[in-house]
Amino acid sequence: MRLLHTSDWHLGRSFHRVNLLGAQRAYLDHLVETVRARGVEAVLVAGDVYDRAVPPLAAVELFDEALHRLAELGVPTVMISGNHDSARRLGVGAGLMERAGIHLRTDPVGCGTPVLLTDAHGPVALYGLPYLEPAMVRDALGAPRADHAAVLGAAMDRVRADLADRPAGTRSVVLAHAFVTGGTVSDSERDITVGGVASVPAAVFDGVDYAALGHLHGCQTLTERVRYSGSPLAYSFSEADHRKSSWLVDLDADGAVRAERVDAPVPRPLARIRGPLERLLDDPALARHEDSWVEATLTDSARPHEPMARLAKRFGHLVSLVFDPDEGPDRSLASYAQRLRGRSDQEIAEDFVEHVRSGRGADEHERAELRSAIDEVRVDDMVAEVAR
Repeated sequence: MRLLHTSDWHLGRSFHRVNLLGAQRAYLDHLVETVRARGVEAVLVAGDVYDRAVPPLAAVELFDEALHRLAELGVPTVMISGNHDSARRLGVGAGLMERAGIHLRTDPVGCGTPVLLTDAHGPVALYGLPYLEPAMVRDALGAPRADHAAVLGAAMDRVRADLADRPAGTRSVVLAHAFVTGGTVSDSERDITVGGVASVPAAVFDGVDYAALGHLHGCQTLTERVRYSGSPLAYSFSEADHRKSSWLVDLDADGAVRAERVDAPVPRPLARIRGPLERLLDDPALARHEDSWVEATLTDSARPHEPMARLAKRFGHLVSLVFDPDEGPDRSLASYAQRLRGRSDQEIAEDFVEHVRSGRGADEHERAELRSAIDEVRVDDMVAEVAR
């Protein structure tokens, strides 16, 4: 069976205030054409369909159009909700859509009930595991603890139990939205560390033939059977070196996996340039970036006059300007955003405690209290978001 594995569309998201709806539409055109031209037998969308719980109308309309086009092809689509989606909103009408071959899986309780497809070699069971927020699904799944590894493990126990009752030779696929140990992150994924450590081991997916993952924006292979498709578009400059694509997966009669990357259309390349303003304005080697979306980091010891306007005359798609002087007595002048980049809420809070106590960091008890407070705030935010 030939599967097309994609995820993290983030419909409605912009890039440094640049509207990406046209680029997202171009990707969905490409997806539909790939399904048609490459003989795809099922489409897998591993979460984060939208960028936020209440997406803009234009994003909803684009999603609706994509579902209609996939349904018209007669190719089943299995889709789960991610941590950016509102599971309840995304799942509205799921029963009706199922009749058209669009299978929305947004309820954690149903994770052990597969979508059953058949090809010339027999049945294939596709299990959709939506994003599992530990504090909100622990009881429903009967997990021993409210952390990511426990709730995903409990969900996979349901998958394996159902699979054990299927006819011998039934092949299996799981869609999941999670941070799996060994994956490489970027700046544009929303932190999911609520409930303690965010990552789960790849071994949690043992027992199934293929795990189609979403959440991390870089396309990557954790094992031959456990892969991230990544996002189809770059949503931060940390993704400048990503090759955006989907996985075309062939599931053989014995469950063996063969996978091929299908490149996604690139609306505009990304470039990060760095140096003193005058060099960035004059360096002929930078001419290749003049049509790119550009993040410019200025290393001048003093801020130049009107740098954004001057750079924009050469780089017409300059969208981000950062100051990071190479010299100077006080490196703390770096921007607040720079100092926080890549750091978790827990790390930021612990650094603050160390700062206000003149170098004495938080002890184990204090770190646990900080973690509990951060988790409580995040869960309250998620509950409020679902209620909106």
